[in-house]
Amino acid sequence: MATSGKVIRCRAAVAWAAGKPLSVEEVEVAPPKAGEVRIKIVATGICHTDEHVLKGCFPNVEFPVIPGHEGAGIVESVGEGVTSMKPGDKVIPLCLPQCGECSFCLNPESNYCLKCHFSEHQNLLPDKTTRFTCKGKQIHHFMWVSTFAEYTVVPEYAVAKIDPAAPLDKVCLLGCGFSTGYGAALNNAKVKPGSTCAIFGLGGVGLSVVMGCKAAGASRIIAVDINKDKFAKAKELGATDCINPRDYKKPIQEVLTEMTGQGVDYSFEAIGYAETMIAALASCNMSTGVCVMVGVLDSGSEISVDPTLLLTGRTWKGSALGGWKTRDCIPKLVSSYLEKKFNSDLLITHTLPFAKVNEGFELLRAGKSIRSVLLF
Repeated sequence: MATSGKVIRCRAAVAWAAGKPLSVEEVEVAPPKAGEVRIKIVATGICHTDEHVLKGCFPNVEFPVIPGHEGAGIVESVGEGVTSMKPGDKVIPLCLPQCGECSFCLNPESNYCLKCHFSEHQNLLPDKTTRFTCKGKQIHHFMWVSTFAEYTVVPEYAVAKIDPAAPLDKVCLLGCGFSTGYGAALNNAKVKPGSTCAIFGLGGVGLSVVMGCKAAGASRIIAVDINKDKFAKAKELGATDCINPRDYKKPIQEVLTEMTGQGVDYSFEAIGYAETMIAALASCNMSTGVCVMVGVLDSGSEISVDPTLLLTGRTWKGSALGGWKTRDCIPKLVSSYLEKKFNSDLLITHTLPFAKVNEGFELLRAGKSIRSVLLF
């Protein structure tokens, strides 16, 4: 390609400081170094985690930064030693890498990688330098992916090569939201056929949990949200009941326990609030109930929990990107999408040109969108 080995000037949405709107700027993107891939991003979803970044509530983020982590694109060029992909390949950059070498990557029961954001800060690429500059200033990367840039540079082990037939404006959701929720039900909870489930929070991730519970054969799927406008979509995707905690005088965990007898078999928290995490834990049955934490709490948050909730046998667990080993599994999920095994397109409520990125965040804050996809 004519751009290979050269600095590329392109548009990106830069967060200069916490609490400020994104600013669409011209940035310079350096060529990939050894072991890196430069990707032309075609489409990117707006995920609530990006909103955490803008508010300054996401752990270990440094400003100025280019956020975005739910994207899909085409390889523009590769650095020395990169063998798993070539220019022209369609790819999804991965906010949870799979280095293939750490103790967790080598464990078949784990999908966590020690090179992940929570283990080592990823505000710069592995060699501790950035590939982004703007107005003479160095700009930080976000979780190595920074999909709110027309071009981004990512380590090879944080990129999944996908089927060339995949529509990038649709499968970008598999980079985070859909895969996270769908996998939480199938991989982390291992929902059994005929079981009962409750999902707290009906954003893009929560609705993907609903789809996962339905795919697993759950007989009752109770969707919980204070925004009743999301109930029609939840029912379309497989929810059997939709309840609004504001309609009841008693705590929602008591409502769920009464609806189901002993509580649900599986509960999922897909919001990121301490109080809903406790409610989700208390709403699954006290013996074999499994509660999966999917939402991201603001950094520095703490939860105090009555230990008797766990003493009787409940399981409380976390989920990182739905339990998928990302480089192995995201390409397979894309193939399943192409085979129409699920319809993640139903989560996309708005498609906007990239210049309207701040409008996309306004829709998210107002609860009017499930997923907005930005197109470059």
